[in-house]
Amino acid sequence: MALLGCGVVGTEVVRLLLEQAGDLAARVGMPLELAGIAVRRPERVREGVPRELLTTDALGLVTRDDVDIVIEVIGGIEPARTLILEAMKTGKSVVTANKALLAEDGATLFAAAREYGVDLYYEASVAGAIPLLRPLRESLVGDHVHRVLGIVNGTTNYILDQMDTHGAGFNEALEEAQALGYAEADPTADVEGFDAAAKAAILAQLAFHTPVTAADVHREGITEVSAADVAGAKESNSVVKLLAICERVPAEEGRNGRGVSVRVYPAMIPRSHPLASVREAYNAVFVEAESAGSLMFYGAGAGGAPTASAVLGDLVAVARNMRGGTPGPLEVTYAKLPVLPMGETRTRYYIQLDVADRSGVLATVAEEFAKHDVSIQAVRQVGSGEDAQLVVVTHRAADAALSATVERLRSLDDVRQVASVMRVEADEV
Repeated sequence: MALLGCGVVGTEVVRLLLEQAGDLAARVGMPLELAGIAVRRPERVREGVPRELLTTDALGLVTRDDVDIVIEVIGGIEPARTLILEAMKTGKSVVTANKALLAEDGATLFAAAREYGVDLYYEASVAGAIPLLRPLRESLVGDHVHRVLGIVNGTTNYILDQMDTHGAGFNEALEEAQALGYAEADPTADVEGFDAAAKAAILAQLAFHTPVTAADVHREGITEVSAADVAGAKESNSVVKLLAICERVPAEEGRNGRGVSVRVYPAMIPRSHPLASVREAYNAVFVEAESAGSLMFYGAGAGGAPTASAVLGDLVAVARNMRGGTPGPLEVTYAKLPVLPMGETRTRYYIQLDVADRSGVLATVAEEFAKHDVSIQAVRQVGSGEDAQLVVVTHRAADAALSATVERLRSLDDVRQVASVMRVEADEV
């Protein structure tokens, strides 16, 4: 086999391959031998990695006759895409952890795997060591998945947990996450939701058998989550989490539904919900299926060792398929359901308003909700005089209608400030 990339994850893959060589051979029924490791800087010291295996000729490595499986942990779009496709053309199966590539151009990779009769496994691309993709692709393939909901980015979960538990500000929590190695020096991919959006696209494609790319995912990060948002959640016995939500939108007729909604954004969930107790940099995902009911997958969602564990799990599966002479299951996107725009998605809002404390204000606010066909579930007033606040929680409505309502509220003379706006997910607040 060949390994592309030898950073944090790649180094852990090499370590596990060498340390567990005997066990892996017994599980597969034949030895797994590492033929080479493609890197950009072979002079760099990599503890435990045999220097004689290092090469800068990645293309030459993946097309060698003595290579049967290629493991790709480079990340990014290129040169990973080209190297994977060249490997497949020469009959190599591929194990990858590349969520960005799968979310942007997975269709090309799946088509190539089908054309050349090879495997493409990618459990490590979502939620690290948590076995999530294989259950969706294999264990639940006979079921009808309605919804996938979860925390799939450890960096943002750590930041929001610190804001909730210790009262830290966003910048303070981010700096701590960077010091602990949870966040990169440039945290944009995490805090702006790009990482979670890529994972949501992969999950939605598997769950609903329909093509979904990262560009289809509505994405909002956590940089705008304020102390007022976190405090408002606490007052409602809730917590703020960055959620990836993939759901089948039901139709009046037809089992498959009229489309799918795929989105990533910070939202309030009640503290009684199991996702609320997911702390620090851990991940957790709920899968709701027609026959299986609700399933929860929890564990370490990132890091060298957890991700390498998922890579090796795929490696063993691919090697067993090769030994048996039959490739594993391929992606099926027969449903081809449309991905609905965010405006058509039905959500709930928590809205905190600083208002003038005089008669008729509540009626004026309620009238704006009614004009946009948004039903109010609960409302309460906090304080009085200059410090009067209204807290409104809505029933489910089209997100476009809710957003328009908030914009109209900002323009009212009686509303001094829209202090907090947060979507509400899971059980009722």
